[in-house]
Amino acid sequence: MHALVLVPDLKQISRTRSDNSEGSDRQGELVHSPQNRLIETTGLAEAIDLQVIESQIVPVPTPRPATLFGSGKVEAVGAFVTAHEIALIIIDHPLTPIQQRNLERAWSAKVIDRTSLILEIFGRRARTREGRLQVELAHLSYQKSRLVRTWTHLERQRGGYGFLGGPGEAQIELDRRMIDARITAIRKDLEVVVRTRELHRKGRRRVPYPVVAIVGYTDAGKSTLFNCITGADVFAKQQVFATLDPTMREVRLKSGRRIILSDTVGFISDLPTTLIAAFRATLEEVVEADLILHVRDISHVETQMQARDVETVLSDLGIDTEPANSHILEVWNKIDLLSPVTRDEARSAAQWPEARPVLVSATRSEGMDDLLAAIDARLGRNDEILDLMIPAQEGQLVNWLYEEAQVLEREAMEAGAVRTRVRIAGEKKQRLLALVRRAGAELKVLMPVKA
Repeated sequence: MHALVLVPDLKQISRTRSDNSEGSDRQGELVHSPQNRLIETTGLAEAIDLQVIESQIVPVPTPRPATLFGSGKVEAVGAFVTAHEIALIIIDHPLTPIQQRNLERAWSAKVIDRTSLILEIFGRRARTREGRLQVELAHLSYQKSRLVRTWTHLERQRGGYGFLGGPGEAQIELDRRMIDARITAIRKDLEVVVRTRELHRKGRRRVPYPVVAIVGYTDAGKSTLFNCITGADVFAKQQVFATLDPTMREVRLKSGRRIILSDTVGFISDLPTTLIAAFRATLEEVVEADLILHVRDISHVETQMQARDVETVLSDLGIDTEPANSHILEVWNKIDLLSPVTRDEARSAAQWPEARPVLVSATRSEGMDDLLAAIDARLGRNDEILDLMIPAQEGQLVNWLYEEAQVLEREAMEAGAVRTRVRIAGEKKQRLLALVRRAGAELKVLMPVKA
């Protein structure tokens, strides 16, 4: 399908009148430049196999309530659409139902905004029944809000719930009563998902294995990093929203600590609130995680703004994103794409006390040992070191130590006894002490691990 991408630049006048550098608004806050939004939106369109014929930044000094753009621009775009047989126009800006209706009439083509595009991508990417339900819920909630204000001109039925079709009910009628009924049914199904996930989390707490969740801006390399650490084959591609459905794998760290590593959906600027609400069940894995790995594409020109967008979503989930919070570990990915000078600058920045990120290249498996060590250190702040004297006949206890702890030293003593010095996770301490008492081993030293 031929598509046209338009990025309205509503801040052009304010930037011209101010001394702020590109990438800042009048209040000095970080914002995405129109040029990078154009690149990103074009990538979003191409992610669902649309053929983008043209992409443009459109200055909008005064937004028009009826069409957003001025009449001259509307006519110019209409002529271009007709000449190139454009079937779909993507506008990287929220559109009111009236604006969408008027532009579709003027251009005789389908018009969608950023929210609709992201919803469509999510519909294409969702692989599990849960993911499809969440996307459908988000889309129906979005359509319902527009249906109320545009009742007279909307079609009574559409196939699927995406503008190009997609997973879900074959013919969902856009009638308010039917939408409400379907939303209610989906929410009931998702309640079952939430209960099932909670049972799984309770099971993991009993083990207990710490959960480490990977989050980050879309296309930051999260799934590639996940595969590199776990040896899994999760779908990983340089493509937006390549992962929607969470994937979990067990990983054993050098200390003997076992963790559950979770790969999650990518975030993006202006992520529709309906999607955040719909994917709440999935994102609970992030909320409940013992440690969050915030993966950043450090080679991206807008890496700071992408990080801000991710932090905004995390804050919306009730997660503390302050630098002093040890709950989040930044992972600066794609260092292989940096120039030698920029890489040295990144390494210097990583030494700042308030930063302390880990620099990696997931595609080249570079920095993985440092990352795993950093994860171990963050999770191991409650670890303790034990000095044990184990009787000769208690080889089973020695084996347990190698499986569940980090054996720092081992020395054979008289009569076959073994002296071991081990680092043990705080949550496993009581279990070890019970085994020690049962085996008749002698506990010689007990001290916390130094931070």
